[in-house]
Amino acid sequence: MEVKKIPKRTVTLIEPKHSLVVDKEKHHQKKVGAYCRVSTDSQEQLTSYTNQKKVYTEMIAANKEWEFAGLYADEGISGTRADKRPEFQKMIKDCLAGKIDYIVTKSVSRFARNTVECLEYVRMLKARNIGVYFEEQNIDTLKSDSELYLVIYAGFAQSESESISKNITWSVRKKCEEGKAVFIYKRLLGYRKGEDGNPEIVPEEAAIVERIFNMYLAGTTVKSISEILQAENIIIPDKNISFSKNMIMNVLRNEKYSGDCILQKTVTVDCISKTRKVNMGEAPMYMVHGSNPAIVSREVFNKVQEELARRKAITPKSTKTAMTASGKYSKYALTEVLVCAECGSRFKRCTWMRNCQRKIVWRCINRLDYGKKYCTQGLTVEENALHEAIVRALSQFNEQDKETYLTLMKATIGEAIGINGGSDEIDLLERRIEALNSKMLIMVNESISSGSDFEGQEDAFKEIADEMEQLNRRISAIRESQSDDDSLKERLSTIQNTINQREENKNTYDDSIVRQMIECIKVHHDGKLEIIFGGGYSMEEYLIAKK
Repeated sequence: MEVKKIPKRTVTLIEPKHSLVVDKEKHHQKKVGAYCRVSTDSQEQLTSYTNQKKVYTEMIAANKEWEFAGLYADEGISGTRADKRPEFQKMIKDCLAGKIDYIVTKSVSRFARNTVECLEYVRMLKARNIGVYFEEQNIDTLKSDSELYLVIYAGFAQSESESISKNITWSVRKKCEEGKAVFIYKRLLGYRKGEDGNPEIVPEEAAIVERIFNMYLAGTTVKSISEILQAENIIIPDKNISFSKNMIMNVLRNEKYSGDCILQKTVTVDCISKTRKVNMGEAPMYMVHGSNPAIVSREVFNKVQEELARRKAITPKSTKTAMTASGKYSKYALTEVLVCAECGSRFKRCTWMRNCQRKIVWRCINRLDYGKKYCTQGLTVEENALHEAIVRALSQFNEQDKETYLTLMKATIGEAIGINGGSDEIDLLERRIEALNSKMLIMVNESISSGSDFEGQEDAFKEIADEMEQLNRRISAIRESQSDDDSLKERLSTIQNTINQREENKNTYDDSIVRQMIECIKVHHDGKLEIIFGGGYSMEEYLIAKK
């Protein structure tokens, strides 16, 4: 293979977008754990310990936005060393396992007396978006000012680090705006640094890249491709290439192989731990067309992305899994979306045995754990009735507004494979803006008719205005990018053809549809289901169909 010259470089700004994909997390309660400790085993201290247990248990259970995740208590143990406190270590372990979202404790001294160690644990938890609330000091570690307050104990070290981080971030942002892509050649199969400092193709490695793309389009699975290449014992000098399943998947998803490069796909979320996460709109991204010579054509690359989405959509229900709020995986899509409209708690799948008959139901966790104390009207829902109601709702949505239904599905899958939207999505976004305008008008009319002022609704008005601004920016970004991808509509149509295959089984409940379409299902005590779809669209259905 001949070394290709670098094509002319162009840079296109990709604006932060208001995503239409489902966001289930915002509808769930925080899983809150409490930590308490007494310094000695004296009777007075142990009485204090007992009181703390009671107070925290009731406080967490009574908060509609919180879900009780457990009480962790060390008796008669010094707080100087965290590794000498077994309950504290258990709590940290549960945090890392995704069982706790938030910790409440009486004071900094109860959490740790070693200031340096306290800061280490707080920062480790914050990097995972887990906060600690210290009651006496009124410190919430998820708030920047509270973080600064804690850091004072260590001598303003973090403030200096944050200043340096901001300067580095600014420098990186300027390089992105100029279209300067960074290539880590040690982990990038197919390229090396040329004499002019720009990437150039390595023919022997490029042949392997082409082979990976061709095998996948021919129907070979990622696992099989990995096994084939590993069996050949291919050695790539001076590069860390393993041909694992993850490596093969990264090759198939890497736009650099088509000659393009997306900059700032990840962002730094904590300058202390240097933790980075996938950029989900926290910062703008930049598409650099012609950043490097292509190994495969854009047509081949786009076909692979569509095939990846198609295979994901038809994965058998028994093996398809979904991330739950606890950080684990569940094969039940409803674990992530079902919440109690009365108390805000999540629902849990349970098995009932009555008269030797097995029945699957979903129950409010608050009602399950505490009876009627914190949820007086939480409903127990039979799984079959729930599935039937969801199928009816989806069918109704499809029949009443088929265009919106299909567009929402396209947007969801398009998001997964990196498609930047199209005219269908613009139409969907514009209708969402119209709905928000109507909502705001209703709020104004209600205030006028009741004779009240608007002071109590300022936050609601601002929330609506902010969302409308995001939606308008997203529309502008799509319109600017449409000229750069003439094949977008055709690609989305190909994806939709896969989706349309489900029409043959449209009256059958399918977990994959729930994962793709539904953000939240709120269960009311009268059997009403408030179903919220991606993009904020909602409708009502009943567990027993109304005649």
